[in-house]
Amino acid sequence: MNGGTAFVAISLVVLHLVSDSSANSHGYEPQKTSSVKNPKFAANDGLSFDYYQESCPGLEGIIHKSVNEWLKRDPTLAASLIRLHFHDCSVRGCDASILLDHKGSERRANASKTLRGFEVINDIKEAVEKKCPRKVSCADILTAVARDATVEVGGPFWMVPYGRKDGRVSLSKEAEMVPMGREKVTQLVEFFQSKGMNVLDLVVLSGMHTIGRSSCGALQYRLYNFQGTGKPDPSIDHKYLNFLRRKCRWASENVDLDAKTPNTFDVQYYKNLERKMGLLSTDQMLYNDSRTFPLVTALASQPSVFLDQVAVSMVKLGNILDFPGQDGEIRANCNSVNPSYY
Repeated sequence: MNGGTAFVAISLVVLHLVSDSSANSHGYEPQKTSSVKNPKFAANDGLSFDYYQESCPGLEGIIHKSVNEWLKRDPTLAASLIRLHFHDCSVRGCDASILLDHKGSERRANASKTLRGFEVINDIKEAVEKKCPRKVSCADILTAVARDATVEVGGPFWMVPYGRKDGRVSLSKEAEMVPMGREKVTQLVEFFQSKGMNVLDLVVLSGMHTIGRSSCGALQYRLYNFQGTGKPDPSIDHKYLNFLRRKCRWASENVDLDAKTPNTFDVQYYKNLERKMGLLSTDQMLYNDSRTFPLVTALASQPSVFLDQVAVSMVKLGNILDFPGQDGEIRANCNSVNPSYY
């Protein structure tokens, strides 16, 4: 067995071991009580699975029903809601700071211009406030929405620990730190490590690009002027390159992140990387880098492991709390801090 094969084999063992620690199934389940909570993830800066058991027992039912209704009207919102959650947790942790809508906020940053799904969160918040006024944070709602959106498109279920508070600070300059698709693998690894995650989480969460779309404007440099050469990115399959050039004649157009099965939550994303069909340069680089290549190869042939590990990595993402010592609040409106703060 050569070094590369051995590494892949070890990666698979690690994936199975980590995945086995995740208590989840591949279908929607009602909110769990303390008798079945997973201690590995429950005690994290005060988060727990039964946080709303008494104060808002029907919370998950309200969220699930609303997400289901919104996605029936617009299935493309699933990927947008997951992305919104990622952007939120990537800046100041999962504190709903991305939802604040004021001059100079993350939401109004250039990096946030293509974010969608705010109306879904507002709709759910309104419904929750009617049943449980001033009890449930926008941060917890957004985290649960990302889970339910994943389940609705065929992804795994995982238990969401609750108890996050809504942040009062949101700065546009901090939103620029979120990976945008042109970083090097080392930059991505360092970013994930700064959030308490690892290379495996990077590769797995990148695999969420099995659904969703990107604007063609984000691809122009790969198609026509890669690194200032006046030529396309040589790592793109030539047939795929021709397809993208036809599809992206206008920068305002959108293109599927997964060219083969864009509406199915599967491991085709990783198979695409093996065929030089990664849409974003940060996608394709995962196959070309020695630190991530073995994991890409392993996940491409292990769909059940991918689903299990998505649950584990999404729990880790949702548990990021960059400023746990600072007092937060329960916003009455997700778009603005409570008036009393001023």
